[in-house]
Amino acid sequence: MRAWIFFLLCLAGKTLAAPQEALPDETEVIEDPTTEEPVGANPVQVEVGEFEEPTEDVEEIVAENPCQNHHCKHGKVCEVDDNNSPMCVCQDPSSCPATAGVFEKVCGTDNKTYDSSCHFFATKCTLEGTKKGHKLHLDYIGPCKFIPACLDTELTEFPLRMRDWLKNVLITLYERDEDNNLLTEKQKLKAFPLHPISLLTRSPWPLPWQVKKIHENEKRLEAGDHTVELLARDFEKNYNMYIFPVHWQFGQLDQHPIDGYLSHTELAPLRAPLIPMEHCTTRFFEACDLDNDKYIALEEWASCFGIKER
Repeated sequence: MRAWIFFLLCLAGKTLAAPQEALPDETEVIEDPTTEEPVGANPVQVEVGEFEEPTEDVEEIVAENPCQNHHCKHGKVCEVDDNNSPMCVCQDPSSCPATAGVFEKVCGTDNKTYDSSCHFFATKCTLEGTKKGHKLHLDYIGPCKFIPACLDTELTEFPLRMRDWLKNVLITLYERDEDNNLLTEKQKLKAFPLHPISLLTRSPWPLPWQVKKIHENEKRLEAGDHTVELLARDFEKNYNMYIFPVHWQFGQLDQHPIDGYLSHTELAPLRAPLIPMEHCTTRFFEACDLDNDKYIALEEWASCFGIKER
């Protein structure tokens, strides 16, 4: 439980403290193939040339780099062609920085361990246009290992624990947010969802329970290793306390684009670190996709966590 809360705290803190970063398969970043910067860095610098003439003042000439504002997806780097036009090409996996430890390794859906996410996405890029490349995704953080099958009874218990974790993470953020860097006053106090999709789609979702009210409610179940029976009873008794945390997490993931649907890529920041700790993660999110369209809609997400329409 502590490991879970620590992980989700880091995820939520990073999300709220800085602008949302694009996910690996969706976001484009600047890469300079002549350096060994990690994927996602922007090492391209504007080259400045200076010259002097006897009768004129010193004049600074900026040589524009065509790659300066040209973005490439993870796994690709920007190069200039013969016409001085920028283009994205697959990065050579051997150009990825050397890894510092096992914690940088990732496991692909091909059950192969890659030295880092840089190596994974560079390899995936070389497979573009192939069936294998289309099916290859980053499965989880860490080296590949045996993941036991998720039993039906375990699958039923998973949302009970996750709902409680999301609530506790949000409460902990609220308690630690002394400088108001993690949650804005609007997020702390206003009685409407952080994510606007329910308004855009006119879905009949109830307004979320205010974070402050959840924090101050004496009936709130404190964080701990509770039995599934207790978690189920608390959800039934204090249902309103769980609405906002569930909507909040969806809003943090649905960013590229904000459309009320979670793609495999948008779900990755939550899913990938969870799998090594919770073996029912994959089956749970697959079950959430009720219409099997490879996207989890807001309604499907809420339904997975037991949040009902009104």
